[in-house]
Amino acid sequence: MKLTGFEDLRIQRTVTAISQAFEELICELDYDNITVTELAKRALINKKTFYRYYPTLNDLLAEMQEQYAQAYIDVIKDFSLPKDLEKMQRAFFEFSAQQGEAYDKITISQSSYREIRQDMVDMVMASTWSKAEKVNQLSDFQKISLLNFVQHTGLAIYRQWVEEGKKTPLEDVIETANLLTLAGVNSLLT
Repeated sequence: MKLTGFEDLRIQRTVTAISQAFEELICELDYDNITVTELAKRALINKKTFYRYYPTLNDLLAEMQEQYAQAYIDVIKDFSLPKDLEKMQRAFFEFSAQQGEAYDKITISQSSYREIRQDMVDMVMASTWSKAEKVNQLSDFQKISLLNFVQHTGLAIYRQWVEEGKKTPLEDVIETANLLTLAGVNSLLT
């Protein structure tokens, strides 16, 4: 349940407790192993209370995904692609680095969070690349290839950085991502 700030304080506390417990569980377990029973126990609520706000765990996860995606879209909404690709890459890495362990697990997971991560990526791609005139002039094959290249390159570099314990300075990670991505995109669009 998205909070607007106008809800009763008890509702705000309950929804916040559910979200915090869910983030903790994401950090500890694969999504397939998270249960409403365990989440309710952690949030100090009854299962029935959980279901009052969310029909399923998938709905809670979808809400979390939408919040992450929308927050990132808000950061990049004024960027124009492909001209601002370098800025967009920087924004992705800086935004991602600030989000925390649950975001990292969703973003880099090779298994349980793949579908929800793809939903996040699709939201971002639809709000950015679909507006790029040069991209829309490409053949369908080239357009899909370009979008796959951009998203997989950025995610792969971010995954590597996280899996290595974020030891490499973020600025070096961003520079590497930009060098690789810009070379590929520019060679196709120019």
